[in-house]
Amino acid sequence: MKLHYFLVVGMAGLYSAAVQSAASGPDWLRLIKGAPLAQTEWAARYEHGEGVAQDYGRAMQLYCAAARRGHAPAQYQLGWMFANGRGVARDDAQAAAWFRLAASKGDVPSQRMLARLGGPAKTKRALCVEPIDPTRRPPPPLQLAAVRRGPPSPKRAQVEAMVARLAPNYGLQPSLVLAVIEAESGFNTQARSVKEAQGLMQLIPKTAQRFGVQDPYDPVQNLHGGMAYLRWLLAYFRGDVRLTLAGYNAGEGAVLRYGGVPPYAETRAYVEKITRAYGQLSHPPVVSVARPAPLARAPFAASAPPVSPPLWASRWIDPAGNNGQNSVVRRFGGDAVELPNPLPGPVSAPRGALPQAAR
Repeated sequence: MKLHYFLVVGMAGLYSAAVQSAASGPDWLRLIKGAPLAQTEWAARYEHGEGVAQDYGRAMQLYCAAARRGHAPAQYQLGWMFANGRGVARDDAQAAAWFRLAASKGDVPSQRMLARLGGPAKTKRALCVEPIDPTRRPPPPLQLAAVRRGPPSPKRAQVEAMVARLAPNYGLQPSLVLAVIEAESGFNTQARSVKEAQGLMQLIPKTAQRFGVQDPYDPVQNLHGGMAYLRWLLAYFRGDVRLTLAGYNAGEGAVLRYGGVPPYAETRAYVEKITRAYGQLSHPPVVSVARPAPLARAPFAASAPPVSPPLWASRWIDPAGNNGQNSVVRRFGGDAVELPNPLPGPVSAPRGALPQAAR
């Protein structure tokens, strides 16, 4: 059944070979802007590790880019991956949604797969995550309107002002922090999730403790803890915004286990939402508060080296440069992950940064 499409993508190889060879790998920017035929051919190579390192994440992104442009073979392949749990959690309803789109174009294999699935009781809209053009640029760090939806309330304006003041102390662009807050809590200082995530940046108790936050509902303490974690993740994943956000949502251990953004629907939607709001795939270098993650594929990051730690970072970095003395090593699924020890004391952030009504 899959032979039908591998004949198609095999023909696509003639087109792709004129651009690049498989041995050298594709030019990612050119590929995500390329024709659906070439995107589908390279997606198949990433899916099966043919001439490139196997990477289900890139395969699905390229299939998605072609499928969103109405390319039936790519729509079929997305359906196949969802139907077989290939690089993603099995989802018959999502598989049927993609097969249905291809079948509507007269695609016989997709029509057969729909019949095999038997029409799942729960129907879904066909969803996938497209690759993001890395040439996109974020708004200026203090241009907050790009993150807002509608006029800001006085409480939100106060949070934005605090982020603009505190983010540079962590080497973070305020626009990224604000995009995370928007997705996490909608600027609600008292937000609480079913998983016990709390406050503006939705810190779970372990993360709050890890970064010395005593009161996660205090907006200043919450911002300090959330930004400290963001900075640590950016250092760990060498500025790769997608991996950093995936780690913030699902944990850095999950990113290591899957070698990239985990195939969780919630995490992928979270990464996509914030990355689009922020507008770029890499963040300017931050202080090296963690050794780089042991990933097989280098993260998408800026080429500039990490900046030297300023004086305010001395409590996080061993002056001798031996991060291991100020860190512990835990294991996630067999992978060693360096985590910072909690601060020597609680974050010295006074309450009262917002009116009582905002707490």
